[in-house]
Order: sequence, then structure tokens, then C-alpha cells
Amino acid sequence: KTPPMRILFAASECFPLIKTGGLADVVGALPLALEREGLDVTVFLPGFPGVLSGLSKKKTYTRLGELAGGEAKLVSGTTGTGLSVMALDAPHLFDIQGNPYLDADGRDRAGNGINFAAFARIAAALADGRIKGPGFDVLHAHDWQAGLAAAYLRSFESSVKSVLTIHNLAFQGLFPKSLMEELLLPSGYFSRDGLEYWDQVSFLKAGIAFSDHITTVSPSYALEIQSDEGGMGFGGLLRARSDDLSGILNGIDLAVWDPAADPALAHPYSDAAGKAQNKRALQEALGLRVDADAPLFTVVSRLTTQKGLDLLAGMTDALVNEGGQLALLGSGDAAIEAAFLEAAARHPTEVSVTIGYDEPLAHRLQAGADAIFIPSRFEPCGLTQLCAMRYGTVPVVGRVGGLNDTVIDASPMAVSAGAATGVQFAPVNAHMLYNAVQRTFALYRDTPSWDAMVANCFAQDVGWESSAREYRELYESL
Repeated sequence: KTPPMRILFAASECFPLIKTGGLADVVGALPLALEREGLDVTVFLPGFPGVLSGLSKKKTYTRLGELAGGEAKLVSGTTGTGLSVMALDAPHLFDIQGNPYLDADGRDRAGNGINFAAFARIAAALADGRIKGPGFDVLHAHDWQAGLAAAYLRSFESSVKSVLTIHNLAFQGLFPKSLMEELLLPSGYFSRDGLEYWDQVSFLKAGIAFSDHITTVSPSYALEIQSDEGGMGFGGLLRARSDDLSGILNGIDLAVWDPAADPALAHPYSDAAGKAQNKRALQEALGLRVDADAPLFTVVSRLTTQKGLDLLAGMTDALVNEGGQLALLGSGDAAIEAAFLEAAARHPTEVSVTIGYDEPLAHRLQAGADAIFIPSRFEPCGLTQLCAMRYGTVPVVGRVGGLNDTVIDASPMAVSAGAATGVQFAPVNAHMLYNAVQRTFALYRDTPSWDAMVANCFAQDVGWESSAREYRELYESL
């Protein structure tokens, strides 16, 4: 019997150990789905405090000696969900409190370049079998933080295949050219065909240039990033590699997001009647007017212009005047935070705003809301709308990227055919968002149509199974 293919994931986040966004959810769930497909997957992470403290069965795998100015070792362990993890325990690089990439003032941490270069180099060495153990068949790197790994593999003249997944092209890992001297890569790699980008070093560009295959997290986003408008400066490079670029939809972990067995919920449920109980509990807990008939909208998001939430912030009065309520959880742009907080002060019984991130509250919002706003200007995949549909919550979304691929718009034909799962709008501007809000109110008041949409949401397949199969086929093809 042939042994299973061995895959090494290299990423900076993994739920439940460390999370700032959707990357963590993907890295926490996809390997488990791949193991169900018969693969052997290990996740390699930087040794942030939450990673090291969250591992069970933790032991020293091997000592690395000096690495980028201090002693380092590899630690192995597992997560509570059963994921095999290897962590780079290097306190001088990763003993960081708070956001792993940004300092208290919201600026990039000074050590990011050195820290993630060291991480990527060890990932490549581990994959290539240069560090204790048999090595791996495929190194699957995620985003700029692991982007240099493909360049290191190339410099090792390794036979290990490499895949880069771009979760968000906006984050490119840009550093001064002077960093090149410390990367321990051939100087020729600093070129237009390598990791040079406008006379800087781009870790993401290294991944795009040197990986055997590039994936991104939805088919629509794979097309958008090859355009000059959506490519964020990399459109031409991605067009040149279009034969090696594919879009594979993200899924969500159906065990973590399961309304029938969710420990965060007051009333676990699997139908619209159970959802109504959670709506009432949420209105009470947040101090909102308890009204079963008032459509309750939610936002669970980073509060940024990318997410289109500047547009929604200007629309809260109209939403309340129409009879709606809003419960928001998120943080980000100070001006957007302030606009929502002011709306909550004006409408204390109709608008609730929680600044920050709270995983159990995110689950309760998905369970209790009737609809969720995701008015993104661009969205590689989006996991929030998948969680929403799993919980019977109707997504109101910009028609971009993965939102376009996962939500079926409530056009008159889709509604009459009983196929709609949400409301899409384009282009993403205030006028079209306002129109989408009006359409959502009209659908909500048409009870049979709304009930059908909620039932369709519950019925959607939002797990990882089919996408994991696509990844397995990709690895095999390499």
C-alpha cells in the first residue's frame, strides 16, 4: 500500500491557536478535510505565545541552534481539533503580544521582514527534509508571510512541489531592498522575474514567481486578480502565470459552525422556529427593542473601506427609519468605528455596536440575525456569508469575488424558481447598497419568499469536502 502524500502547510495563523481573520479558519479546517481525503497534513506555524500555549502533547522535535539572531527549536504538538502542528519556537522572533503583524499604533512591526523570512526558510528546509525527518511531497504556503518559502525551495534545487494560496492580494509583504542581504537567497532573485517589486522586496511576489502552482480562494477572484483593476499591481504577473493559477472556493468547518450543537448559543437549532428564539435572546442581550417582526441585520467584520462599511455607516438612520435593527461586531478604521458608535448613541434600542472581536458573540449574531451585510468592494472568498447561510441568515453582499460565487441573488426569476439565497448588488456604491437594503426589506415582508430563502440558506453545502477533493487532485497533478 502506498503511503499517503505528505503535505506541509506553512501559515502565520491557525484556528483555534491564533486568529486575526479568515486565513486562520482556512488553515484550521482545510487540513482536517484533506486528511479525510487520505492525505497526511502537518501545519507549520510561527511560535507566537498563543500557538505554543495552545498545543497539547507538546514536545521538542529538534533544536535548530542559532536562527536570525537567537536560539530556535521546532516544537510538535496537536490542537484540540486533532490537527498536527509544528511550531518555530524562537522567542526573539515571535514572543509578540497582541496583533502578530501590527504594533499598538497600527503600524507594521519592525521585525516582520526578518521574522517571516526566517519562518519561510525553516518551512522550506523542513519540507525538503533538510531538518530531521523524511520531508514532504508538497509545501503549501499561505499569503505573504510564507511567500518566501517557494524561493528558498528553488534555491535548494529541491524536488518538493510548492503551492501558494493568495487569501488577499492587498497584503503583499513589502520590505526595503536592503533586506535582501539578510535573506540568504541568491542575489539574482532580486529581479523583475523574481521578488523585486518597484525596487522593494515583495514576499508575496516571491511566492507568485517561484511556486509551482498558485491558488486563490474563489473562481471569480482568480479572474479579478488577473485584471489591471483587481490585480493591485500584480495583474500582469498573474496573467503571465494564468496556466498555473486556479480559484478553489473556501469552505467552513461544519463542526465549529453547527447551529444544532453550538455551545455559544442560548438555543441550539436547525430550523426557522429555533432561529426566532435566538433572535429574541440576542435582542434582549444587546438591549435592543424585542420585536420578532423587526428585521435584525448584523455585521461581523473588519471595519474597513475594503469591506464597504463606510457606505453602510452612512445608512444606519435610513435602516432604522424603515423599521430595521443593526447589531455590529468588529474593529478597524477609527472613522468607521466612530460613525457606527454615533449611530448606536442616536438609536440605543435599534443599533448595537461592539468594537473588538468576540468569537462566541460572532456565533450568536449569526444565529440571531435575519440578514448579514457584507458590502465588500473586493472579497477574495469571504467565510462570513458561508457561516451565515449555515445559520439560516440571509447575506446582503457586493457582487464581487467569492461573494459572487457563493450567494444566489434574489432576482425575480431566482425567487420564483425558489433558488435565491441572498441579495447581491453591483457596482458597490451607496446608491446600489441603498437599493439592496430596500430589496431586502421588501423580501422580508413577503413571508413566503423570505422563508424559502432561509430554507435555501440552511440547505447550502458550505463545508470543505468538494474543495478538499480539488486540492488533493491539484497536489496529485503536481
